[in-house]
Amino acid sequence: MGYVDDIIKLVAKKNPAEPEFNQAVREVLVSLRAVVDDNEEKYRREGLLERLVEPDRQIKFKVPWVDDKGNVQVNTGYRVQFNNAIGPYKGGIRLHPSVNLSIIKFLGFEQIFKNSLTGLPIGGGKGGSDFDPKSKSDREVLSFCRSFITELYRYIGADVDVPAGDIGTGGREIGYMFGEYKKIKGTYEGVFTGKGLTYGGSLGRTEATGFGLLYLTEEMLKYNGLDIKDKTVTITGSGNVAIYAAVKAEELGAKVVTVSDSNGWIYDPEGIDIAVLKGIKEVRRARLTEYKKYRPNSEYHEGRGVWSVPCDIALPCATQNELSLEDAKALVANGCKAVAEGANMPTTLEATEYLIENGVLFAPGKAANAGGVATSALEMTQNSERLSWTFEEVDSKLKEIMVNIFNNIASNASRYGATNNYVIGANIAGFEKVANAMMAQGIW
Repeated sequence: MGYVDDIIKLVAKKNPAEPEFNQAVREVLVSLRAVVDDNEEKYRREGLLERLVEPDRQIKFKVPWVDDKGNVQVNTGYRVQFNNAIGPYKGGIRLHPSVNLSIIKFLGFEQIFKNSLTGLPIGGGKGGSDFDPKSKSDREVLSFCRSFITELYRYIGADVDVPAGDIGTGGREIGYMFGEYKKIKGTYEGVFTGKGLTYGGSLGRTEATGFGLLYLTEEMLKYNGLDIKDKTVTITGSGNVAIYAAVKAEELGAKVVTVSDSNGWIYDPEGIDIAVLKGIKEVRRARLTEYKKYRPNSEYHEGRGVWSVPCDIALPCATQNELSLEDAKALVANGCKAVAEGANMPTTLEATEYLIENGVLFAPGKAANAGGVATSALEMTQNSERLSWTFEEVDSKLKEIMVNIFNNIASNASRYGATNNYVIGANIAGFEKVANAMMAQGIW
């Protein structure tokens, strides 16, 4: 058995109850086999992979808060600081009932390579809680956020660990967390990204992940002799990433025909009405069942089913493991040409392999959705310089970063004889920078 297999086995043995983390480690390490085999003696001597798959630290804490009825509620908070070889830990805070240590570790591990791919000096981390902000009042969310930061503030800082938003953590939650951190520490620093524009946020951050997804998808299509214009696009999700992916897809001349939420999905053959979607999700925070009131020719379906709709481009933008092998088979049968991940690990390993084997262009999330964290790093730069760039400046830098990411992963795939396998290209490109930094800095 080779070094890669040894480490996959080791991680499974040490973390038997963490399926998402094991999946992420296996997906990354298997695709690194060629580069690891070329350097096996050196990497084994340095214990490189053992150090890479073990977080620098993982923090778990209770989060007591008071609801509107005066009752004390208790949630669990997490922060996993995975690797800071190339910069301070950077990664979002996810607030969702499904959050557990396995999910936070998988997200933090993926973040190492995603952040490396941006070319910016940021390391990998992630945090969150099983708290659900949905249906909670502003006062209840404030109570939770204050309690969460009362514990977390000890471990974060502008040059230590810079959290951001994620599922369930939007501008409201970031504002409350930043305010509490500032009060406790007595300092005004860029410790969070995704902040409001009036207190250090960056123009373009809201749009960044969705826009960046389309910039990379467009570049991937161009590289392979295809044009995004007039293509039919299916999207899952209806949050920040999905909405702005739809916005940019339409700007580039494509037609988006689906979106979804946790209850069901919309098929609009005339093209999703972005204004209606924004009104439902961003203003009223309602369910997609409302969409048909405004677009009577659309269809609403309960449960899953987006991937059954014929499309040229599929953009999974909801959550992990939402695109299964059966979904992949449906996409291939319907002539899908490209899949680009807007969410983190939304495609199962079996589905990913099937898509690539059947000639579907596949952009993994660590590359395709890196626009969000890239713009967060740009926000950190603006905070450090006490400057605020225009939307056009930020968007231009974002597009340049995403185009560079694609060219980097394409060239690394070709370098190891895996032309058009952008999973291998992304993992190698992200890994080599981190590995070289780790070995240069000694044993830690």
